[in-house]
Amino acid sequence: MSIRQQTAGKSSPAGSRDAKDARARQAPPEPRLSLALRAFKYRNYQLFFGGQFISLTGTWMQSIAQAWLVYRLTGSAVLLGFVAFSGQIPVFLLASLGGVFADRHRRRRILVATQTASMLLAFVLAVLTLTHRVEVWHVFVLAALLGLVNAFDIPARQSFVVEMVGRKDLINAIALNSSIFNGTRIIGPAIAGILVATVGEGWCFFANGVSYMAVIAGLLLMKIKVRERVLHRGSALASIIEGFGYVGRSGPVRSLLSLLGLISLIGLPYVVLMPIFADQILHGGARGLGLLMGASGVGALAGALSLAARQGARGLGRLVAFSTAGFGASLILFSLSRSFWLSAALLMPVGFFMIVEMASSNTLIQTLVPDNLRGRVMAVYSMMLMGMAPFGALLAGAIAHNLSAPLTVALGGAVCIVAAVVFGLRLPVFRREARQMIVALQMAGGDPAEEMTAAGGGSVVGRDDVVERRRQ
Repeated sequence: MSIRQQTAGKSSPAGSRDAKDARARQAPPEPRLSLALRAFKYRNYQLFFGGQFISLTGTWMQSIAQAWLVYRLTGSAVLLGFVAFSGQIPVFLLASLGGVFADRHRRRRILVATQTASMLLAFVLAVLTLTHRVEVWHVFVLAALLGLVNAFDIPARQSFVVEMVGRKDLINAIALNSSIFNGTRIIGPAIAGILVATVGEGWCFFANGVSYMAVIAGLLLMKIKVRERVLHRGSALASIIEGFGYVGRSGPVRSLLSLLGLISLIGLPYVVLMPIFADQILHGGARGLGLLMGASGVGALAGALSLAARQGARGLGRLVAFSTAGFGASLILFSLSRSFWLSAALLMPVGFFMIVEMASSNTLIQTLVPDNLRGRVMAVYSMMLMGMAPFGALLAGAIAHNLSAPLTVALGGAVCIVAAVVFGLRLPVFRREARQMIVALQMAGGDPAEEMTAAGGGSVVGRDDVVERRRQ
């Protein structure tokens, strides 16, 4: 071979890639802790994480205090379900419109507006409770208004993550977001249990209102690169239909969202029944409620951290099926326990498997979806996760009223196990479709990170595959 031929070989794209791969193999592996925290190299994500940690602690405090307030005023399992319904049904009805807003407008501005509105609603509930004027209908109205705000907040927040860290570290950021949610789920309920038992529910609502100031400040301090505006000529209705049409045509996305919706409808309402378990079945009172929810949060935090160190989406499809089955089995075991501390221990795997399923589904969906549809697809994700929950809360409240809370939770767990088996049997088909979707994104310029893989754990779909398909 001549010197010219050797030089040409070295400068070819294939040769460059081979040399790059060889250097990567020779490089020492990155420490596991660095992998788990790599999203923190972005200043914007640091601000987001800090603000969300404080704000979500307050949110969990309010959630526990509000459930206990309704239970104290009424003693009704049915009304617990109705309050949850009124707070989440707006997400089901209006999240699709929120997704359109997230795709058409600057997501940070949307988040500042929604967080400010949530703060004001928390302060109103605090004033009503601290002045002893609160009535059940006040809680219903304020919960519904907060649900309206969340219909715009959740799609914007979910699709905003990629603007802070980019596609390369999207998986890690989603897992760390789940760790915030569930880390505060340990702290918030524990604080709320103590405050409710000592000074009452009103101070929990006030603390939640103050906590929103942290996330608003973090959003205002961010330096976000302005997204290239995509001109939307159609109406909002046409944009909504386009988003639903994409979900309907995309088999893996559709199946992941369907499974998530079923879990939200049948499995997650165990949370609505926690005051009944804490008081009537396990005899723990308000402090016991905080401990039970905190135990679930410990498991969920462990699940989120276990995902944070992952470098790619390989195997997440199988993990979704396995975690759904584990969630269902753990619910059944929890429903059978009559010991407070055993029940608390059993809630740890409940939280672990629940968050692994949700975060894995979120990661896979955001891996497959194009940027111009991200807000609308995450709106459907919000509808399945939170929008189905109000129907589940009503269903759980009615079944618990006519049968019992433990039987309601056990039935939900059994349905989750059946759904996991069905999803697992269809994984081979989803893998093939997911590979095609990722290649289509790369060819269209979406270019997901090279470590992104098919939904079931197949081989990596890299640039060589794209080049080969372009030649064909």
